[in-house]
Amino acid sequence: MTAPTLIALISQKGGSGKTTVAMQLAAGLALAGHRVALADLDPQESASRWAESAPPEDPFAAEVVRLRGSAAAMAKALRPVGNRVDIVVMDCPPSIEHPHTMSALDLCHLALVPVVPSPTDLWATRGIERLILDRRQHRPELRGALLPNRVMRTALAGDVLDVLQDFQLPVLDAALAQRSAYALSAVRGTSVFGLGRSAAAAQEEVSQLVAAVLRLIGD
Repeated sequence: MTAPTLIALISQKGGSGKTTVAMQLAAGLALAGHRVALADLDPQESASRWAESAPPEDPFAAEVVRLRGSAAAMAKALRPVGNRVDIVVMDCPPSIEHPHTMSALDLCHLALVPVVPSPTDLWATRGIERLILDRRQHRPELRGALLPNRVMRTALAGDVLDVLQDFQLPVLDAALAQRSAYALSAVRGTSVFGLGRSAAAAQEEVSQLVAAVLRLIGD
């Protein structure tokens, strides 16, 4: 049986929207017909709490599992999950020094880095990029990409997005804007796809994200 593809959401600081991206991506992949699990590696357990807040009659679109420990321990815990799913989206702690993040980088096939268009987030992203590129020295199969997230239509945001082109990691051919629909979906324990027509713009963004990720992992 083919092992599932592991996608890790990595960030160096809070506020990047990492968990939001993980939840939307997992739900979008599931709704696109893939068998998906969302692995919560963050001790804050935001992803787990998000999914648990869904009403019983309308559970979150993807299975949620908690992962802890070393890369070997996580790989062992994922074996039974791998028999049920094609893709595992891993929501990592907001720190590249955290051991769970390091374990995810030892296991994942794709490290996806949400980047908020601000100077401080760019500085933090440089450190993440160095870590991923260093890991690729030992794991050439590891891929990495930057995802513009919480994008606002301002001159500063445009300038920051231009700077992203100077990074060695590719910028994903998708972006998520700063929209209330993403926060509302967390309150309701769903994804933007569960919010109806009022979230059409956000749904289109997540669909583009799903398509871009699938192209990157070669689906």
